[in-house]
Amino acid sequence: MDIGDSLAGTLGRRAVSGLVFDKDGTLFDFTATWGAWAGQVIAAETTGAPERRAKLAQTLGFDLATGRFEASSIVIASTAREIAEAAMPYLTDTSVEDVLVRWNELAETAPQVEATPLKPFVDRLKAAGVKLGVATNDAERPARAHLQAASVLADFDFVAGSDSGFGGKPEAGQLLAFCEATGLSAVECVMVGDSTHDLHAGRAAGMICVAVLTGVATHDDLAPFADVVLPSIAALPAWLGV
Repeated sequence: MDIGDSLAGTLGRRAVSGLVFDKDGTLFDFTATWGAWAGQVIAAETTGAPERRAKLAQTLGFDLATGRFEASSIVIASTAREIAEAAMPYLTDTSVEDVLVRWNELAETAPQVEATPLKPFVDRLKAAGVKLGVATNDAERPARAHLQAASVLADFDFVAGSDSGFGGKPEAGQLLAFCEATGLSAVECVMVGDSTHDLHAGRAAGMICVAVLTGVATHDDLAPFADVVLPSIAALPAWLGV
């Protein structure tokens, strides 16, 4: 289903009271934000062992020459722990826990490129009375830091990372926790994301699923799993009719 479909045709009799957003590739442009972070991580982790640089980049699905992620990159949808565990064969004298600390510290300060100006976007949704949440496979602390830097953290009713105790996507735990925190039922809610992990989680929770194209996945990748595919979250208020 594409953006041209009417709101009524998409939602039927289901009113939307809650929106759950993925973070990276959805609220923030994925490549513009995380390309710099990946370059920093790869350089820092292979200091003194440059022969491991290419292998680590390959494991992360990151092209050092172009500064872009491959469509199959583990970084796109996996949890921070899963990414760290995959990188361990190319790191020296460290542990997964130490890697997570270092990478999360770098992530907190990674320059975030908003997919659309977030403050007016969020204000418009809040004015319509919609509850807002973030469900990310990033860790919760950097997620909160990024939302705070965009001046929208206080506007979100719920923020969960893969380390918040609800699991990670494509499982539905974070989304169901949003429902519990807000008192909404899943059928009143929409999951908005840029990866199939986001859409599978939304479907498993019983939510409407909206895909956006500000990540690495293409329209054809996402359309089979989404109720609608939008170019970015900027199109969401008009699609919702708010």
